[in-house]
Amino acid sequence: MYTSKFPTGRSIAAILICALLLGGCGSGQEGADSADNTAARDNLDAMSVEHASDTTQPSAAVQKKSTRKVVSQTMPYTEYNDKLVYGYFAAPADMFEPMPAVIMIHEWWGLNDNIRAMASRLAGEGYIVFAVDLFAGNVASSPEEARQLMLAVIEDPESANRNIMSAFEFVSKTAGAPRVGSLGWCFGGGWSLNAALLLPDELDASVIYYGQVTADEDKLRPLNTPILGLFGAEDRGIKIDTVEAFGTALEHLRKDYEIHIYPGVGHAFANPTGNNYDAASADDAWRRTLEFFEHHLATEAS
Repeated sequence: MYTSKFPTGRSIAAILICALLLGGCGSGQEGADSADNTAARDNLDAMSVEHASDTTQPSAAVQKKSTRKVVSQTMPYTEYNDKLVYGYFAAPADMFEPMPAVIMIHEWWGLNDNIRAMASRLAGEGYIVFAVDLFAGNVASSPEEARQLMLAVIEDPESANRNIMSAFEFVSKTAGAPRVGSLGWCFGGGWSLNAALLLPDELDASVIYYGQVTADEDKLRPLNTPILGLFGAEDRGIKIDTVEAFGTALEHLRKDYEIHIYPGVGHAFANPTGNNYDAASADDAWRRTLEFFEHHLATEAS
């Protein structure tokens, strides 16, 4: 199981000094029912079909960099089965006061170099970004490996829940972020929604790139986190009728949400990795992501 491995009350300056000079620092809601598990397995099967011929080759998304200098460091933030789990911390190099933070959640390949590149890209826009690792240090190099790693999370969702909670504690308490959002693609998109459900009053914004969603109003009712959903009309894994049902449920519950469905593109159209990247749709989705975070996370100091 995951447990938190960071003390609280650390200043952001101390975190950055520790990361840059010491190579990383750290000290030595629960519940998914059977229906959730079934839905997750169905999603896994759909993702396996969508990514059957995919590769870990970086997409054009990771080539686009911000002009703002970023500092970054791999840092431990939680523990799984008595072993430290490391995430990727990135922040603007000229940051002197705590900034809003984004918990970034990887696609089904794991926390690889492409996700790190996206974390640095987003950090350059003026955010603390912490890319988590839900695969406990494992990174897939083939669709079958990715399937098995995703299956392990499905079979032990509480450990992933605790992982997300540890990341939130890290950015909000240790790094001192005044506001916190989440962002994920595919597998990570579903977990970005899960983060909002785990932290319905604490998380300030959640961006879902074609992740698994739900229309269960009982599950969505406690949600107070603004949602941005970005989906492809031709996605065979995250089908549009499920996205529309999700939107209908949010509308009925009077939640704060935006959903955009891009015509003519399929699953993973904006992934940092893979063969389905569509530049026009991905660029527009990134623009919407930045505007959404600016609206919901920005503070006077940021």
